[in-house]
Amino acid sequence: MRRIFWMAVGAGATVWTINKANRVARSLTPGSLAEGAALGSLEVGRAVRHFRDEVKAGMLQRELELNRQLGLDGSVLATPGYTEDAKVLRAAAVRSALPRGSAPAPAESIDRAPLELQSHTTIKLDRNEDL
Repeated sequence: MRRIFWMAVGAGATVWTINKANRVARSLTPGSLAEGAALGSLEVGRAVRHFRDEVKAGMLQRELELNRQLGLDGSVLATPGYTEDAKVLRAAAVRSALPRGSAPAPAESIDRAPLELQSHTTIKLDRNEDL
């Protein structure tokens, strides 16, 4: 009984080893290697496109933040050193300064005193700043 058991184990191990060797041999054929390279290059292309889209989205977001901080989005004309509580000039929105797909605000919602100072905080200018 013992001999039959070990003979079956040996036969099973032999079959498994032969199947594994055949799979490895098939995976190393030129056609299989070419197919693997093609699939890999497609995956790399997808990853590069995804990375490009993420970078574009980040650039657009940062550009909008900078435009808002510098007052280039058409809603604020800021003096140098602009902060939220600093001296700010309000102006009507300019169509070219708005992001693509945005429509300008209706005329009744735009502040009608475009160049009035909102607060009277004095800002000391650095001599390197243009004004």
